[in-house]
Amino acid sequence: MKKSSSSNIAENRRARHDYSIEERLEAGLVLEGWEVKALRAGRGSIAEAHAILRAGEAWLIGSHITPLASASTHIKTEADRTRKLLLQASELRHLAGAVDRRGFTLVPLRMYWKSGRAKLEIGLAKGRKKHDKRQDEKNKDWQREQARLLREKR
Repeated sequence: MKKSSSSNIAENRRARHDYSIEERLEAGLVLEGWEVKALRAGRGSIAEAHAILRAGEAWLIGSHITPLASASTHIKTEADRTRKLLLQASELRHLAGAVDRRGFTLVPLRMYWKSGRAKLEIGLAKGRKKHDKRQDEKNKDWQREQARLLREKR
C-alpha cells in the first residue's frame, strides 16, 4: 500500500487559537536515526514547542520525540533536545527581520512527512489578546447557529 506524499506526524492546534498566523513556511529538520524511527511510529509532539533564531540559524525548542523501546543502547536518547531547522538564507533573513523589527513570533504549526523526509510548518505569528479570542469564539458560534438554522429551514 502506497503512502500519501504528505501525512501528518504532529499538529499544534493550540497555535491557531493563541496566535494570528500571518505567514507560513516549510522547514526541514535535522534528526538522528532513532528520532526518525520514533516519528514513523507516531511518537512526536510539538504542542509545547517554539522556534527561535540564534546566530543566523533557526532552532526548534521544546518538541518532544519519545524514543522507541527498541532504540539502540549505545546511543543516548534525549527526547526534548533542541533541533536545528533547515531554511534557506533568504528565508532566515526575512524571519529575522520580522521577529526583530516587527515583533513576530515563530510558532511550529505541524510536522509532516514529505517525500520521505520530516518537515515542519512554522508560522510567523502575532500573539492574540484575550478579547480577540473571545470575538473569534463568538463568530464561530454564530456561524454554527446560522448553519443550524438553515438546516432546520429546509
